[in-house]
Amino acid sequence: MNLATMIVISVAAALAVIGLGLVIYSALTRSRVQRTVPPRGAFVRISSGRLHYLSCGEGPEIFMIHGLGGQMGNFDTGLVDNLARDHRVTVIDRPGMGYSERPADTPTNAFAQADLMAEILDRLNIDRPLVVGHSLGGAVGLAMALRHPDRLRGLALLAPLTMPVDEVSEAFAGLAIRSDAIRRLVGWTLAVPTMQSRPEPVRELIFGPEPIPPSYLIRGGGLLSLRPSHFIQTSRDYAGSGDDLATMARSYQKLTLPVRILYGTEDRILDPDLHGTGLVTRFPQIGLEMVEGGHMLPVTRPDVCATFIRRASQAMK
Repeated sequence: MNLATMIVISVAAALAVIGLGLVIYSALTRSRVQRTVPPRGAFVRISSGRLHYLSCGEGPEIFMIHGLGGQMGNFDTGLVDNLARDHRVTVIDRPGMGYSERPADTPTNAFAQADLMAEILDRLNIDRPLVVGHSLGGAVGLAMALRHPDRLRGLALLAPLTMPVDEVSEAFAGLAIRSDAIRRLVGWTLAVPTMQSRPEPVRELIFGPEPIPPSYLIRGGGLLSLRPSHFIQTSRDYAGSGDDLATMARSYQKLTLPVRILYGTEDRILDPDLHGTGLVTRFPQIGLEMVEGGHMLPVTRPDVCATFIRRASQAMK
């Protein structure tokens, strides 16, 4: 065996050891996270697999859809409890996120996710809810309004993705992977330690300029992002997130349901001028309110969101 061959074998062996170590580290981190933040709701089975959901309160129906890389905890740092005083509130882990299942071949474009949401409404016996969508969940809510308008009574959207975008936030740079095999490789090796060693995108872009509330990691489910499946499924969502937006934007004039939007003036993830003021300029039937704050309004401003949603609910009876 010559020296060059020995070097190649040694390097390959070292990489294999490092890779195995990363896989073991990611698996151990996942186990710790899931012990710390276990499921908080119940499970039902839909076409994409098990769905994790939580329903509480009595009154008019509210159905809440979280955004990219989120889960039901994003609504549960005060917002759900506030609304449940006079509404029946249902929050879910969108298929693939949190503790909900989603096969790798399930489409993730907005209209496909809207169809899954309609299936969930049927499965949970939710009749004509007010749909509250945050970020990507706002795009899914708008797709529901276009695709299943008879199933809803209106939309109250928090910092929603509404229009096609030319540039995306650098917070999502690592998600732009088209190969599912590479997603899995990155998810099980580099994603978890990278997220732990580089919290700046979450602190500065996703939450900024507001601080991350102490309740976010556990009650808000933030720790659940430190799992390989979270990265894999978030990357899948990201890949499909823009597919339907151009078609949707051309159809907003056909919306028959009332739509209200709440945006933070300092949002660093989605441009309020494009997705908020620009949208309502083109489609004045859509209502818009601007408040101080960043992108994660359901977590950082739960009382403001509750007031906005409750006012929309009362107007959409």
